[in-house]
Amino acid sequence: MNPRWKDVRAEVPELADAVAALFASGTNKTMATLRADGSPRISGTELEVGDDVTLGMMPGSRKLADVVRDPRVAFHSPTLEPPKDWTTWAGEAKLAGRLVPGEQPEGGLPGSYFALEVSEMVRTTVAKTPDGDRLVVESWHPGRGYERVERE
Repeated sequence: MNPRWKDVRAEVPELADAVAALFASGTNKTMATLRADGSPRISGTELEVGDDVTLGMMPGSRKLADVVRDPRVAFHSPTLEPPKDWTTWAGEAKLAGRLVPGEQPEGGLPGSYFALEVSEMVRTTVAKTPDGDRLVVESWHPGRGYERVERE
């Protein structure tokens, strides 16, 4: 079992807050699931980041069938157009893990609700350094913890 969002936030609060802000930057996120034949399926989705990362799915949807069969998923934050000065770009974020059944929120539409057990969290930005602009990839994984990699 992987940790839930509140556990990740307790371990790496600054990175978790930055990732949560990127996911909150727009309504539509991208979700990857696995089809019955093992090939990937990309779907638009909405999710909430609070004490948990939560989302719901409509009854009979293909992504729900995928998740019931194999709960491994990945999410990408809304894609924001980078400005001309990439070093002012807010960046992008990714989450991956397994969905576990969750509670239907009060007033929630009929459907299936889930929370994410997090196996990966990544934030990508660009930083200005004395040697020039560098791509910065910050990540967190259970058991490995926080890592930061800079690339030219």
